[in-house]
Formats: sequence, C-alpha cells, structure tokens
Amino acid sequence: MTKKTIMIVDDSASLRQVVSIALKGAGYDVIEGDNGKTALAKLTGQRVHLIVSDVNMPEMDGITFVKAVKQLPAYKFTPVVMLTTESADDKKREGQLAGAKAWMTKPFRPEQLLGVVQKLVLP
Repeated sequence: MTKKTIMIVDDSASLRQVVSIALKGAGYDVIEGDNGKTALAKLTGQRVHLIVSDVNMPEMDGITFVKAVKQLPAYKFTPVVMLTTESADDKKREGQLAGAKAWMTKPFRPEQLLGVVQKLVLP
C-alpha cells in the first residue's frame, strides 16, 4: 500500500511539528506550508490525500487558501480540515462555504486529529 500524503498549513512551526509527528507516526507522508501562499506554491500536481489548515495566518489566511485550492482541478476534491483557535459559528460557516470538510479547534489531542484524518482522507 502506498503512503498517503497530507499537507499541513500553519504559521506555527511547533504546531506543524506536533501534527507532523502524529501523522508520520500513523504512516502518512507530510508536506508542510507556513501560510496559505507557500502551501499553494507546493501544490504542483502531486497527489495530496488531505489538507490540514489553520485559519489565521500571515500572507494568505486559511479560508482564502481553501478557496484557492478548490479552484485547482487536481485538488478540487481534496478534503480540507481546518485546525484553528477559531470557534465562532460564522467562521465555521465561512470555512464550510469555502470547501472545508471538517473543523477542529486548538488545543487538540493528536488521536482526535488522527480520527478525523482517517475518516476524511481520500482512498
């Protein structure tokens, strides 16, 4: 079975590290981006099975990033999980409308994240 690839987009290096360790420990390959703009530049047509993105980031926020990802034919159907400190319903709705499939609030437990990832990751 080939490894599935998950992209993590967050401006916090320590959070990317925690998520990356959890995902790699579960057998996933990980691509990291420190904001929406750098993450978008890394989406060059390779298969990405899931994206985990923060909402509040410099240069390009998570909602704008998700909208941009959904415009790319290769990633139109890639599920996106928002992992953020934001818990307001209007933000969640905005994320959903942009194309996010799930919303998790920080702080989170790695096993919680893995549960969501396993449900949503593309076959």
